[in-house]
Amino acid sequence: MSTTESGGPPRVAASTEPYPKVAAKGSAPAYFSCRDLHAYYGQSYVVQGVSFDIREGEIVALLGRNGAGKTSTLRTIARLADPQLQHGEIWLDHQPLHKMSAFQAARCGVGLVPEDRRIIAGLTVEENLKLAQIEKPIGWSIERLYEHFPRLAERRNQEAVTMSGGEQQMLAVARALARDVKLLLLDEPYEGLAPVIVREIEKILEEVKTLGFTTIIVEQNAIAALHLSDRALILDMGEIVFDGTAREVIDNAELRQQYLAI
Repeated sequence: MSTTESGGPPRVAASTEPYPKVAAKGSAPAYFSCRDLHAYYGQSYVVQGVSFDIREGEIVALLGRNGAGKTSTLRTIARLADPQLQHGEIWLDHQPLHKMSAFQAARCGVGLVPEDRRIIAGLTVEENLKLAQIEKPIGWSIERLYEHFPRLAERRNQEAVTMSGGEQQMLAVARALARDVKLLLLDEPYEGLAPVIVREIEKILEEVKTLGFTTIIVEQNAIAALHLSDRALILDMGEIVFDGTAREVIDNAELRQQYLAI
């Protein structure tokens, strides 16, 4: 795959913004870093020069309105086939993810929990977990996963797709942790869940934070994501327009109204 070309893809004209775009922040060297990412769905230009750093153990909320490019950025980082990365670099723990396919990136520690969860029909909860561990490197043992997700232990012999949405989300997170994860990517973990189930998922993600997993969360429930996160990135039209602390976003109503409509 060609990751750099002279001049790169065309850039769209910058809009007038009261909050100017800022350079990527983070430690030097960063544990995770992406530099000037440009990605396309066919001719549709969806990721437009995204750059940011993440320190090891940091949790970052990737926020923005619908259509801002959040999921597209996660998919690009995870090296899925779509959108196609045309330019830029992605580094995780000194490994060049931009030169890898999705399965190679997964072997290097990228764990994506997609919005649709991708629970495998016809398999029990335990079979879904064991399937995640067929290939090395293996992360948590099945028994350790059950210790942290007791609801799944109760459902271990149940066909996974017959569980509630919240239980399926638990399984999707547990399945990611069954691998040796260095970077956990969570796409809309609260999507479509009742408030009582959202609180259960919040507890699980708070435990993930305590355990020190480097994490990027894409979530429309911005306030919930911000309370969990150390830093916040805001995307608008495929570009990073804010990179700062989660507290800055929580405390700045004007910023939230402009880019998040909250």
